[in-house]
This record gives sequence, structure tokens and C-alpha cells, in this order.
Amino acid sequence: MSVFLVAHATHPDWRGALALAAAQIEARSAEHEASAAGPLSLGFVYFTDHYAGHAAALYAALRQQWPGVSWVGSVGVGIAAGGVEYIDEPALALMLASMPRGRFEVFSGARKLQRIEAFSALVHADPATPDLGELIAEMSDRTGSGYLFGGLASSRGEAPHIADGVWHGGLSGVGFTQDVALVSRVTQGCQPLGPVHEVTACDRNIVSELDGRPALPLLLAELGLTDLDDPRQALPRLRATLVGLTDAHDSALAMPGRIGGQFGPDTRVRHLIGIDPARQAVVVADRVEPGMRLTFCQRDVQAARRDLVRICSEIREELETPAEATFSGAAPAPAAAPRRILGAIYVSCSGRGGPHFGGPSAELKIVQHALGAGGDEVPLVGFFAAGEIARHHLYGYTGVLAVFTGTAR
Repeated sequence: MSVFLVAHATHPDWRGALALAAAQIEARSAEHEASAAGPLSLGFVYFTDHYAGHAAALYAALRQQWPGVSWVGSVGVGIAAGGVEYIDEPALALMLASMPRGRFEVFSGARKLQRIEAFSALVHADPATPDLGELIAEMSDRTGSGYLFGGLASSRGEAPHIADGVWHGGLSGVGFTQDVALVSRVTQGCQPLGPVHEVTACDRNIVSELDGRPALPLLLAELGLTDLDDPRQALPRLRATLVGLTDAHDSALAMPGRIGGQFGPDTRVRHLIGIDPARQAVVVADRVEPGMRLTFCQRDVQAARRDLVRICSEIREELETPAEATFSGAAPAPAAAPRRILGAIYVSCSGRGGPHFGGPSAELKIVQHALGAGGDEVPLVGFFAAGEIARHHLYGYTGVLAVFTGTAR
């Protein structure tokens, strides 16, 4: 049985935070020894951008503190551990796992996956990387299930990510074999304003027709605006509007046919970055192709809370049901039942977090309450990203939750 140990701390100096976290891990060493799970072998580290300039020194200290442990992680404007969020303050979070080395392999731009047949992978990336979407899709193709989970480093300065070294640019992370049981879900943070439209005319990121009709009048109608003659009324509404994009063969809504329903996991939310009154068009922050589905949407706190509880409940139900575990949209993986959560990774949008959900650490408290059973806190770490990765997609305004599972004792 694998064991996952979590520690976290805040301190003006990264060395102070690491010392506090190391003391927490040491205090839990008896739990590790009692599990007979083997040596700690894989570590996850997330740190706020206050420590970004010290990433190399931090990584060297981690290796010295826990020799023989492979490390992956990222910087974020905020990080998470347990039911706590550290946003805009100097902090780090660690999770160390005892996992057989034949079941995982760390990769980066300089070190490809070669030793194992990866079934899934945790991926971190620099958001400034060119052709990032294509790189994510290629990485997905290299895994047996096609399922990736993770996110883009977020920082007000440099954006390093960790993978047995400190990297800038490109992708890095850790691949897992099919023997590593994982269950993952995506939660959306936006609510559709109206029906799903088909893109019928576009030029790169300019959408001129939806359902064979001019796109801009459709947007104005869904916002309840008659025209653009009063900018004071129109501009705030337009700035608060986002766009949900779905590939032609995927379902935009979790419940197709229900107007105003919840987005499904295939929808990527993008910014509405402009309008073109002369062409009666709208401009979105992504490349659009004819046949894609487009839905105008807005951020919705209550819908985000409900959807977050939903994915946690689905994960718990899946673990309690004597059935095969599957990724969302991936091939089935064998699993014993009943199972329990050993550890978890949660990557949320930097535009979400406690302040968006109504209070300090509110988002992570929801996750812990919905995932935990009998008051037990799930070992969990994560960060607030500049974009979230799930399957072969790059998302925005979402949360990606992945849990490592094992047979219940």
C-alpha cells in the first residue's frame, strides 16, 4: 500500500518554509514506517512566485533533504495543500509518495519518456511556450489512455517548473503506468448564457457567423442589449462575457439540449477579446474552425460551487462502486473495490480560489469536505495555474482534480 505525506508552510524565506515542511514530514515518519509501503520515491512540490527566483536552490535543498526522491512541480501565484490556499504570500507545499519506481518516470524537454509505457501523466508547462496546444496533444498521444492532468506555471515573473531539475519553457512532469490507479474529473467555473451555436463562418479567431446568422447580434441579444449606441451599458457586459468552445464531435453541455445547463468536460472557456461591428463579428482568444460549437458564457460562483461538489461526489461514488475505474473519456483501467483515496493533485485556475468562492481557502475546503469521509483530510497538493490541462485540452476557469487510489483496508 502506497502512502502519501503532505506538508506545507509559509515563511518570508524559502529556507524557513522548507524547514517547517520538513519537520512536518518527519513528524509523520511513523505513519510511513507503519504502512510498510517502501521508501519515499516521488515528490510533488508547488511554491508561490515569491520563491520563483530561488527555484534552483530550492530544488537542490529538496534533493539534499530527501536523497533518492524524484521531484516534479511548478510555481504558482497561489498554491494549495490539504484544505488550505496560500495566495499572494510566500509559501510551499510538498507531497511525498512511496511508489514503486517501475510505475512512474519523470520527463522534461531534455529527458523523454523511455523507461515505462506511460498510461497517464501529470504535466506542467511554461505558458510562454510556442505551440503549447500542439505539444500537449502530442504528449497525450504518447500515453496509453491519452489522459493528461496538470497546468501551466503562473507567476508575475519567471515561470519555472520542476522535473528532476529546474526548467523554463516546454513541458515537464511525470508519467504513470496503468498499475497506478487514478480517477480524474474536470470542473467548470462558467455558466452558459444561452443555447449552443454552430460556427458557420470564421477566420482564425474572428467569428462572423453562428448558425448561419451574424455573430455579433446574437451575442447582443443574449446579453439583453439592443445595440452598441450606449457604451456605458454595453462595454461592462461585454468585458464580463467569455466564450465556451467545443470541437464539432464533442458535447458542449453536460446535459445536451438543456439551455442554460452546465458545461461538459469537452468545453474550453476562452476570453472574448473584441468585436467587429463592421463585419458583425466577435473575436475570441483561440483559433476557431467551422463546425465548432460556441456558447457565450459568464463566470458564476454558485454554478462553480455546485460543479465542484459534483465532481468530488462522482469520484467518491466511483471508488465505492465495485466497477472498473475510468478516466473521463479514457480507456478503462482495472481496479479493485472498494477503494480509497491515497493522495490527490488539484490544479485550479488563478482566477478561481477562495476569493472567488466567497472566503479564504473556500475552494479547497469544498474539495476536502466533498472528498473526505468520516472527517478524514485527503492528502492533497496543487496550485493555481495560468491554464489547466486535462486529457489533450488546455482549459481556462476550470479545476482539474486527480486522485491516486488503492484498495481500502
